[in-house]
Amino acid sequence: MMRVHFVGIGGTAMATLAALFKRKGMDVRGSDRNVYPPMSDLLEAEGISVLADYRAEHITEDLDLVVIGNAVSRGNPEVEEVLNRKVRYCSLPEAVRDHFLWGSRSIVITGTHGKTTTTALAGWLLTHAGSDPTVFIGGMAANFDASYRVGHGRDFVIEGDEYDSAFFDKTAKFLKYLPDVAVVGNVEFDHADIYGSLEELRVAFRRFVNLIPRRGLLLVGQDSPEAVASTADAHCSVATFGVSEAADWQAYDVRVGPSGTTFRVRHQTDRLGEFEMPLLGEHNVVNALAAIAIGHAVGIAGRTLAEGLREFKGIRRRLERRGMAAGVTVYDDFAHHPTAIARTLAGVRQAYPERRIWALFEPRSATSCRSVFQDAFGRAFVDADEAIIAAVYRSNLPDDERLSADRLVADIREYGTHARHVPSVDAIVDTIVREHQPDDLVVVMSNGAFDGIHGKLLAALAGVGTTSAGG
Repeated sequence: MMRVHFVGIGGTAMATLAALFKRKGMDVRGSDRNVYPPMSDLLEAEGISVLADYRAEHITEDLDLVVIGNAVSRGNPEVEEVLNRKVRYCSLPEAVRDHFLWGSRSIVITGTHGKTTTTALAGWLLTHAGSDPTVFIGGMAANFDASYRVGHGRDFVIEGDEYDSAFFDKTAKFLKYLPDVAVVGNVEFDHADIYGSLEELRVAFRRFVNLIPRRGLLLVGQDSPEAVASTADAHCSVATFGVSEAADWQAYDVRVGPSGTTFRVRHQTDRLGEFEMPLLGEHNVVNALAAIAIGHAVGIAGRTLAEGLREFKGIRRRLERRGMAAGVTVYDDFAHHPTAIARTLAGVRQAYPERRIWALFEPRSATSCRSVFQDAFGRAFVDADEAIIAAVYRSNLPDDERLSADRLVADIREYGTHARHVPSVDAIVDTIVREHQPDDLVVVMSNGAFDGIHGKLLAALAGVGTTSAGG
C-alpha cells in the first residue's frame, strides 16, 4: 500500500486529495497548522489523520510520497526533512495530474473571478445528468456537502487556480491539469504577491490555452477583453459566452429577484429556452452559462441542464445567507477583489432594489491589502448604501505599498456611498446594532474568517430584538 503525506496544502485540498487517494487504495495523512471546521470535521469523517503543526518526525520511514503545498517553503521542518532524506515529493497539482488526470477528460475552469462557482455548477450539472464525474472545487459545494466528489466516470472537473504550485515551482497550478475542455472566464490582475504585473498573468493564461489539444474546446468569457485576447494562442475550437450579442453562447432576458435569477440562452442560432437558478446577479448568470456550455459539449440535453440548474444549492461563502436577527439578514461572501465586490453588490441590489445594503469589507488577501487596487476599490461599493472598511490585515507592508483605509473611505464617499473606517470587529458590530433597521441586508466580504463577525453580529442583533435603536 502506497503511503502519502500532505504538507501545508490546506484543509480543502487535503480533504479532496485524501478522498481521491483513498479511492485508489492509498494510505493518506497530513499535517497543517490551521485546519478548522468545516474542513476539520470533513477530514475526521473521512478517517483522515491530521497531525498538528509541522514537525520533522512527521516524515516517517514508511512514506512513499510527500505532497508539498504552496503554503510552506524552505525552513519548514518537514520540508527540510524531505530534502535531507531525499524522500520523493511533488506539488499538489503534480499529484493530481500524475495520479488522476492522464486517463480522464479534464474539464478545467480558470479565471480571476467565478471559477469556484463555475466549477461547482459544472460538476453538479454533469452529476445530475448521470455522467458520474470526479469534481475538485476550491470551496464547499452544498450539492456535494464537500469540496469534492469522487466519481467513476471519465470526466474530471477541476478548478484551475492561477496561484503558484509550490516553493520549488512558481508556475501556475492550472498548467499541470492537462485541459481537454477549458474555461477562461475572465482575466484581471490579481495575486500581486506572485505576479509582478498584468503581463506576467497574461503569460500564464496564454501558456494554459496553448496546452489545449486540437480536438479540445476552449470556452472564453466574451465580456472580458483580456480573456478573449488569450485565444490567440489556441490551437483548438473556441466558443465565447456572455451577455453580449456577439457571444456564441448568450444569456439574455436576465431577471433577478429575491429567490434567484432567470434567463434565456441562445447558442449561435439555437434558442435553448429559459433557465433558472437560486443564485443572484448577472455575474452568476455568466458562470452558469459556462457550465451549460460545458454540459452541452459533453452531450447533455438542454432540458436536463435546466433541471440540474434549478436544483443547484450554492457554495459556502459565495453570498451565503448566515442568518437573520432583528429583521437584518447577514450574508457571507468571499469577495476580496474590487471586481468581485462590485459584482456581488450589484447582484444584491438587483434582487433587493428597495432594501438598505451594508457592505463590510476586510482587506485581507495579499492583493487587497496592497495599494495596487486603491482607486478600483473606491468604485466597487456604488451599489451599497453603507460601507464599513475594517482594519487592513497585513501590517508588514511598506506605507507606500499598503492600502489606505482612510483614503478608501474618502473615495467611496465620492461615488455616493456613505462610508467609514471602523478597525475593530466589536466596534463594527456595535455600529450596526445601534443603527440597523428591519429589512437591512449586511454583506460581509473577506477571504478570511473576519474574527467570526457573522456570528457575533447575529448574536448581538438577536439581543436587541426587532426594534432598531436607530429607527
